[in-house]
Amino acid sequence: MIELRLLRENPELVREALKRRGIAFNFDRLLTLEQERRTLLTEIEQQRHLLKQESDAFARQQGGQPMSAPKPLKERSDNIKGHERRLHEVEGELEGELAYIPNLPHSSVPVGDAKANQVIRTHGAKPSHAFRPKTHLELTERLGLMDFERAAKVTGSHFPLYTGVGARLERALINWMLDVQTKEHGYTEVSPPYLVNRASMFGTGQLPKFEEDMYRLKDDDLFLVPTAEVPLTNLHRDEILDESRLPLRYTAYTACFRREAGSYGKETKGLVRVHQFDKVELVKFTRPETSYEELERLVKDAETILQRLSLHYRVVCLSTGDLGFAAAKCYDLEAWAPGLGQFLEVSSCSNFEAFQARRSNIRYRQAETRKVAHVHTLNGSGVALARTLICLLETHQRADGRVVIPEPLRPYVDGEDLL
Repeated sequence: MIELRLLRENPELVREALKRRGIAFNFDRLLTLEQERRTLLTEIEQQRHLLKQESDAFARQQGGQPMSAPKPLKERSDNIKGHERRLHEVEGELEGELAYIPNLPHSSVPVGDAKANQVIRTHGAKPSHAFRPKTHLELTERLGLMDFERAAKVTGSHFPLYTGVGARLERALINWMLDVQTKEHGYTEVSPPYLVNRASMFGTGQLPKFEEDMYRLKDDDLFLVPTAEVPLTNLHRDEILDESRLPLRYTAYTACFRREAGSYGKETKGLVRVHQFDKVELVKFTRPETSYEELERLVKDAETILQRLSLHYRVVCLSTGDLGFAAAKCYDLEAWAPGLGQFLEVSSCSNFEAFQARRSNIRYRQAETRKVAHVHTLNGSGVALARTLICLLETHQRADGRVVIPEPLRPYVDGEDLL
C-alpha cells in the first residue's frame, strides 16, 4: 500500500509514477476522503477536549450530590459518537481506495510495456543438439515421468501428476534446492500451511484485486496459497522487529495453486501453465537502506540453482508496464527450453519496499533512535519446479530419448545419472 502522507503531500509525484506504469488514476475521491478524515480527527479531538472541561465543571457543581448530566453534555457526547462513526466509515473507504493502487516503480525500472524489458545478463550458451530436441511432453511420455490423462480424470485439466521416477525427480529437486538455500545461503527453512486467511492475502497484495485468480474455500474464507510468499511474509504481520535481527531470510517449499483466470488463450499444454505447481520460495525482511543490495543477492541465490543445473538462462529487468502489482522492481529469470524453442520464466525476484509492510503492519525498531519504521520485504522463486523441469529435460536429453540427470541431483536419486 502506498504511503497516504506521500499521496496527500505530493499527489503529482504519485500520479507521474503511476503514469510510468501506464495507469491513469483519479485521486480526487481519495484526496477528498483524506481531507474529510483529517477534518474529523481535528473536530473529534476538539470536541473531546470541550467535553472534558464541561464534565469537570459539572462534577464540581454537583458537590458530591448525584445529578443527571445536563442536555448539552449529552448532545456533545452524541455529536462525538456521530463523528467517530463517520470517521470509521471514511477510513474504510480510504483503505478500499488505496487497496487498488499498485506500488510505485523504482527510478531504475525501464519505462514502457513488456517490449521495454531489459536483458541484464545471460548465462551460458543455448544448448546445441545434433538432432531435433524433443519437447518435455514427448520426453515425459516416453520415460513414464508423468500422466496428464489420469491427472485430468482425478481432478481436471491443467493439473500435473508425476509418476515413478518423475515423482522421485520432483522430490529430489525440492530437497536439493532447500539444502542449497539453507546450508549455503543462510535461509531459515519453514514448512507453512497451504491455506491462508484473507488478511494474509491482503497483506501481500493478492487481494482484493486478484481474488478471481485464487482458489478459495468459501465456507471458511480461506485461500490455497498461490505462492509461499504469502505465509512467509505474514509470519511477522503486526509485529515490531528489532533492527539487530535484520535481515531475516526464510525459505519454504509449497505446492502453489492458481486458477490462471483468463489465460486460456496462451500456451497451456504440459507443464507450461498449470493450476498446481511446486516451488521453493525465498523471502527477506530488510532495512530500507539495504533492500536493493539484498535484491541483487536474492537474484544470485536463485541463479545458483539454474547454474548448477547447467541451464542456459537470462536475467530480465521488468519494465514499469510489466511489473507485478506490489513490486517496486522485479527481475525475471528465464531459462531456455530447447524442445519448445523459447525462454520460460522460472523465477521472479522482487523488492516490494514498504508496500507489503504497510498492508501487513510489519515494522522494526531502529537501534540508535528507537524509532519505529516499516521494513522492506523481498521475495523470489528459488525456483519454480514445473518450468525448470521442462528446461532440464529438454536441455539434457540425448538422441536415444534418455535424459542425463544433472550432477547435483544424483545423490538424491541414489547416484543414478540417467532417466
